Amino acid sequence: MQQRLPSLRHPPIKFAHRGARAHAPENTIDAFVTALRLGATGLESDVWLTADGVPVLDHDGLLRKGFRRQKIANFRRQELPSHIPALEELYRTCGNDFELSIDVKDSSAFQAILNTARDFQAETKLWLCHGDWRLIAKWRESTGARLVNSTRLRLMKDGPERRAAELTASGVDAVNLHHSDWTGGLTTLFHRFGRYCIAWDAQHERVISSLVRMGVDAIHSDHVDRLHAGFEQAER
Repeated sequence: MQQRLPSLRHPPIKFAHRGARAHAPENTIDAFVTALRLGATGLESDVWLTADGVPVLDHDGLLRKGFRRQKIANFRRQELPSHIPALEELYRTCGNDFELSIDVKDSSAFQAILNTARDFQAETKLWLCHGDWRLIAKWRESTGARLVNSTRLRLMKDGPERRAAELTASGVDAVNLHHSDWTGGLTTLFHRFGRYCIAWDAQHERVISSLVRMGVDAIHSDHVDRLHAGFEQAER
């Protein structure tokens, strides 16, 4: 049996990807409410900024109008369909007793995200993700939220140890990799630098169980029920 390695986060966070899209339409209030009801300890979504500066939750930031797809940034909040929620609506409906991972697809949304989280006393439970660690490092002085470099192992051209050192020096708290990139040796390396290890696209119980045993600190999945089952397997 795979040796259980320690995590920095006890217990690791169970992030419901796009609001547990396996259980309800993704990125809807119903999906987020359902995910928390099923026992997720974190929610995940992508955030985009509307033309009037409102941060809203949607995957690709595009809205179909007739035969064309246009950017959400071209529309005011009131012009969007009702199934696309604002970040404020998420907090008003679900409260703030959960971790929230936000993929900041539109970097201009950073301040609006931060302001909204602060309005609901939720900044310390915010995980802000982006592929460019140098960009998010610039946010460090502005927020106490956790900053996350979402990337792939193959993109770390100078190797993971160099990346861990760079993240530590710049104040970026975590690295988020595809589940297939993680090994026990890699979690141990990043933990040695005090960086959180996060895995995404973990959709099967055996994968989730293996990640927990590797010592990851958070797991993203579409399936809240499989998250629970995978964690239970890892404890046996």
